[in-house]
Amino acid sequence: MATHSTRMLILGSGPAGLSAAIYGARAGMKPIVVQGIQPGGQLTTTTDVENYPGFADVIQGPWLMEQMGRQAEHVGTTMLWDTITEVDLSRRPFRLTGDSGDVYEGEVLVIATGAQAKWLGLESEDAMKGKGVSACATCDGFFYRGKKVAVIGGGNTAVEEALYLTNHSPDVTLIHRRDSLRAERILQERLFAHPGITVLWNKEVRAFVDGGGTAGLVALELEDTVTGAPSRIAADGGFVAIGHHPATELFRGHLELDPDGYIAVETGSTRTSVPGVFACGDVADKVYRQAVTAAGTGCMAALDAEKFLAAAEFAPQAASADAPRETAQAGRQAA
Repeated sequence: MATHSTRMLILGSGPAGLSAAIYGARAGMKPIVVQGIQPGGQLTTTTDVENYPGFADVIQGPWLMEQMGRQAEHVGTTMLWDTITEVDLSRRPFRLTGDSGDVYEGEVLVIATGAQAKWLGLESEDAMKGKGVSACATCDGFFYRGKKVAVIGGGNTAVEEALYLTNHSPDVTLIHRRDSLRAERILQERLFAHPGITVLWNKEVRAFVDGGGTAGLVALELEDTVTGAPSRIAADGGFVAIGHHPATELFRGHLELDPDGYIAVETGSTRTSVPGVFACGDVADKVYRQAVTAAGTGCMAALDAEKFLAAAEFAPQAASADAPRETAQAGRQAA
């Protein structure tokens, strides 16, 4: 077991965590990144990435994260492999304990643990991820231009993704296991008014059908939740939109979380309810959830952390500088 101490401790190694590391290292904070259970974050499970700025051609998610990691190390970041199991945010330096037994201490803590999409849990779903099955229409909808797609879900996310996909697909089907949607009324009205969207009520997806070879997804097998009757619809893309799990369980009781379990941050910043602790990326963002926005908030977290440390370190210096003046004044008054 060992103790690793740093001015800036970063938990998570996706676009947010690595961007924070790059900025933190260049500011001389010698960050340590604890990479967690999925080094590189969700982009390591993504194949074609076409919407990350700076690349004229399609790039691969794992390659992009590998490059970010190398850049972070090049400018002075230490990358460590461990999974944090305990946190103590009651005092600085903050103290985290890993599954390995190692202890990690940081004068500031940047949390970039991300969020995971909820899946249906089907074997065929797992096999077809990246081959026609996705959990992000904004990320992958562009690849289905002019093709038939299906969205699974009934909340705001599902309705928003169905409406977004009409920018690319003339034939969008929303599949919901109940006979009414949970989405906000205004979103439902937009959905029902759109001529390119069909809603299938009381249907559950039982399997995603692989066309074999390079065909990818060709159909969805369904079951009626009322009658049990099977059915099948053709589809080139299937988008699972049943929500996300922010990776915040470790911080319950230590940080303020919003009603959906995301870390609460001050508007326009990455500051959390504990001074010196900052949150960035999908762990604090339930709206955009894009690699580029995660990277942007990672930059913000590093800048916020740098300002916090500068102020914290200046305060004792200012107090010690004032002490001689106060003593001198007291002496003059006594005289």
